[in-house]
Amino acid sequence: LGLLYQEYRDKSTRQEIETRRLQDSQTDPEESSPSEETPSEAEPSSTTESKGPSQISLLRNSNSRFNLWQDLPEIRSSGVLSILQPDEIKLQEAMFELVTSEASYYKSLNLLVSHFMENERLKKILHQSEAHILFSNVLDVMAVSERFLLDLEQRVEENIVISDVCDIVYQHTVNHFSVYITYVSNQTYQERAYKQLLQDKPAFREVISQLELDPKCKGLSFSSFLILPFQRITRLKLLVQNILKKVEEKSDRETTALDAHKELETVVKACNEGVRKMSRTEQMISIQKKLEFKIKSVPIISHSRWLLKQGELQQMNGPKTSRTLRTKKLFREIYLFLFNDLLVICRQIPGDKYQVFDSAPRGLLRVEELEDQGQSLANVFILRLLENADEREASYMLKASSQSEMKRWMISLAPNRRTKFVSFTSRLVDCPQIQCVHPYVAQQPDELSLELADVLNILDKTDDGWIFGERLHDQERGWFPSSMGEEILNPKIRAQNLKECFRVHKSDDSQRRKLGSRNRQ
Repeated sequence: LGLLYQEYRDKSTRQEIETRRLQDSQTDPEESSPSEETPSEAEPSSTTESKGPSQISLLRNSNSRFNLWQDLPEIRSSGVLSILQPDEIKLQEAMFELVTSEASYYKSLNLLVSHFMENERLKKILHQSEAHILFSNVLDVMAVSERFLLDLEQRVEENIVISDVCDIVYQHTVNHFSVYITYVSNQTYQERAYKQLLQDKPAFREVISQLELDPKCKGLSFSSFLILPFQRITRLKLLVQNILKKVEEKSDRETTALDAHKELETVVKACNEGVRKMSRTEQMISIQKKLEFKIKSVPIISHSRWLLKQGELQQMNGPKTSRTLRTKKLFREIYLFLFNDLLVICRQIPGDKYQVFDSAPRGLLRVEELEDQGQSLANVFILRLLENADEREASYMLKASSQSEMKRWMISLAPNRRTKFVSFTSRLVDCPQIQCVHPYVAQQPDELSLELADVLNILDKTDDGWIFGERLHDQERGWFPSSMGEEILNPKIRAQNLKECFRVHKSDDSQRRKLGSRNRQ
């Protein structure tokens, strides 16, 4: 049956984790064997004689270990391994990985279409509009993947030593990958429609369950097939990063890899923005309906506004001199809605409503942590509004339910406040790092979803098990449970991770410097 992309991706990222664990346990990164330095998605053994999508035969044995470009029979028999330098072999593996992973991805897309979308029973159950929301433009996505795979395979067949693949990635990203933005932007509606269909149509639920049980699906769920395009476009960017780390500096191949990476970054950001825009608009409308203003009304809904964090805190009553141990009377509940440009302070009232009694622009907020003053005042911080709704300065003494909740609020309220550990973007020589060993789905807007093998700089941590991190490959920041990862202890590995990250993003840095120069002028 071959490897489906979901299996393929899971195995590859777990291998990447094990490789990093092994490197971390060594005193010198160079001590690791060549196979440990090879790409994470190397494939089961095969030949590359077949043309077109039939090259999915590369993935014929799903139970075998991941074999590599250097394990292919024609490579071994050619004698080329004795001629190429070790660094070039690693680069060949990275390029081969991109090609074979696309073959696996195409195979899974094909199954989504042929096994689910084109199923006659499912067609009869679904209204045309329901089918459109559920499957979106997946046919366009599959056609783009097929065209991309054909070009990649043609390149592989030109010579046993692959010349480059990033030029092909660049051309397809620029000319064809916009279909991914369309598909991913529909994700919010797609998820909602799927849940609604499962709930409202027993016949739909029954057919989906039967189709999932088919051996072709390898025990994988229908929803795991629906999310494939978003996973692939994100992973493709990482595969190009992997190539970029291995090409010669200041070479033509580095230039094409940087160009491809830049275009993929643009598509991935557009995909993320598409998803966020859909969900944010609905969320803002919902919040607006719940607010009642005791002060001058502030328009909440704006295309450039979104929610960063919301929740309940305890506000200390009375002046500081009135502190007593009667904690029940000392604090009263308030509710905060923090947007990217605005803070709204409320009290909850009956009917799931919130009465707004103060507000301030986010840029005019300052926070200060109180030193430990006993259990009753633990996790207390000062929130200062430099200019509130009455156009005057105001201060609130607020108590959070835990240390992590206090730190999360403080970082959200004042994002430029210095964290315990400085971000790698400051060019710090060393910084605590962690790699994700368990995937995590963000539950709150200030949290960060994690994929297996993600590497992050630790910017802050709490005693109750939360980490504020910055992911190296895209500089996204957020909180996540410390149990999701393993800290990277070897300083040489941390330094190597940072060096690779600087190289991948150096074109972004030069672009930022140009923009900064223009702004100063």
